[in-house]
Amino acid sequence: MNTSKVKITVTEPDLVPAYAKWGDAGADLRAAEDIVLWPGNRKLVRTGVCLELPEHLVALVHPRSGLALKNGITVLNTPGTVDSAYRGEIAVILYNAGATNFEVRRGDRIAQ
Repeated sequence: MNTSKVKITVTEPDLVPAYAKWGDAGADLRAAEDIVLWPGNRKLVRTGVCLELPEHLVALVHPRSGLALKNGITVLNTPGTVDSAYRGEIAVILYNAGATNFEVRRGDRIAQ
């Protein structure tokens, strides 16, 4: 059994990563800022979350299937890799493959 600990630092209480349902494998990451994504464009979106992973462990950032299906919004460089030596804020590269502008509001779930 692995007993490694992950330290999570969150800049705001409303941005704490959370599981949508008990038993889910991935916790939702939330946007720390408001943005507008135009069709065919990408933007780096801050999450307000920093991790301190034990050596040789990795965190992976995946797109949310609901955003992709309903709005054509996905995460570039999927899965995003957060290495154990990285101590900065996690940010997500969102891409709009849809036909209309998409607004992201602070607190919106943008990735897992």
